[in-house]
Amino acid sequence: MNLSYPAILTTFFFACFVFAVLINYILLKFVQTLGIRGKEALQVRWNPNSKPALGGISFYVVFLFALIFTVLLANKTISFNLQLIGIFIASTLAFMMGLADDAFNTQPLLKFLTQIFCAFILIYTGHSITIFQNEFINYIVTVIWVVGMMNSVNMLDNMDGITCIVSIAAFTFLVAINISLHRTNNYATILNLGVLGALCGFLVYNFHPSKMFMGDTGSQFLGLFLAAEGIDNCWNNSQSPLVNGFPLINILLVALVFVLPLTDTTTVVINRLRAGRSPFIGGKDHTTHHLFFKGVTEKRIAILYFIISSIACVLAYSLVFHFSYPLFYASMLYFAMVFVTLYINTVIKKG
Repeated sequence: MNLSYPAILTTFFFACFVFAVLINYILLKFVQTLGIRGKEALQVRWNPNSKPALGGISFYVVFLFALIFTVLLANKTISFNLQLIGIFIASTLAFMMGLADDAFNTQPLLKFLTQIFCAFILIYTGHSITIFQNEFINYIVTVIWVVGMMNSVNMLDNMDGITCIVSIAAFTFLVAINISLHRTNNYATILNLGVLGALCGFLVYNFHPSKMFMGDTGSQFLGLFLAAEGIDNCWNNSQSPLVNGFPLINILLVALVFVLPLTDTTTVVINRLRAGRSPFIGGKDHTTHHLFFKGVTEKRIAILYFIISSIACVLAYSLVFHFSYPLFYASMLYFAMVFVTLYINTVIKKG
């Protein structure tokens, strides 16, 4: 091939973007009911308008396209190995579970058990957290992480464009860190780049005022895929220096790259428990909702969340390649400021 690898990857990204735009356009023309509940169904939605939950289908189709592209580029460093098989099986299971929920409104227990099974698949195929000395603790933390991310991404999908735009920032970090480590021919780089293109293509239809939602089909797939890539690139990042013999930087990477899903979910759970309500029953009490109640428009909330995520990802990237203790403490302070500010905003009532 005459084209260089960067040129191939750039072309591939734009191909995925255009492919996602076309898929979503076609789905909007022919599918209008997926994810739309009947009036008798108990469901709390921020947006009162009924819109199809089609975005997740384009995510998965482009993911398969990226997987095929990975196999076609296979050489000594890219192979259809056990880790790649694990991501494929777990992502497919997450996608199918989300699709079933959008179509039939499945029981929460079934979703929870499926999420745990997805975590077991990742562990069995080599995607487990390895920062602790005890393997059992590593496995427990991995299950909590995977289940937590799948639910956090789902809960963050509560307003036009929010989950999509936050995920775009996270995937940009994942692509950047792999390219900087000269892993341009690594399967993770190609898959992340493909899903990033799918997200950008979906944002065309999901930015306020949206034409479609990603639904559980999209949020479950994204949550699983982000959890797996978070394990490989944040939790187990081998480039990060140790702090007093412990990979504390890796935990900070996780906190920064996933700052908004973690902050929103934690805030909602704390507030619902304080109010004596179940944290598993939806409501209009997310960090995004409280910003809107204070007068911030939906478009500005999406832009604000993108800026917050982008700054956090830049800090995370800098920690890996330009580590210093001032940067380390500044990054910790940034995470704390984001968390405390968004949490306090949910507690303070509008005057």
